[in-house]
Amino acid sequence: MKVNSFYSVILSDQVSLSAEFYRSYFGFETVFEADWYVSLRLPQEAERGFELAILEAGHPTIPAAYRRSVNGLILNFEVDHVNEEYERLIKQEKLPLLVDIRDEEFGQRHFITSDPNGVLIDVITIIPPSEAYGEQYNEKLWLDEEMRSKG
Repeated sequence: MKVNSFYSVILSDQVSLSAEFYRSYFGFETVFEADWYVSLRLPQEAERGFELAILEAGHPTIPAAYRRSVNGLILNFEVDHVNEEYERLIKQEKLPLLVDIRDEEFGQRHFITSDPNGVLIDVITIIPPSEAYGEQYNEKLWLDEEMRSKG
């Protein structure tokens, strides 16, 4: 299969509020907006295809059994300076703090907040993993990904 695009769609009862949240706090821009659907993308990453959409949970394009707001979703935002984002999002903007900033042995320094729908947002900077976790990475894939992220 040749994939031309891949992005998450959040089912929400608060489409406008959710879209504004991602525009205000994470820098997304609007590509398309209707009262039932908003398509967003990160402008500085347009060539990489970092996109997100918000869809009215009760919209008729959704199978009837699934017409409810999202549950059990985490969006990971990998950033260069997680401490700066913690200061901005948690200390200054007062977003909810669900997991305080910390280092993890598996190779992340991160904190977790949430959007208006209860979607968890994990803001992460990659750090060296412990030796035990370092052995679990596929070295070639890990290095390739790290090289791509460094630009």
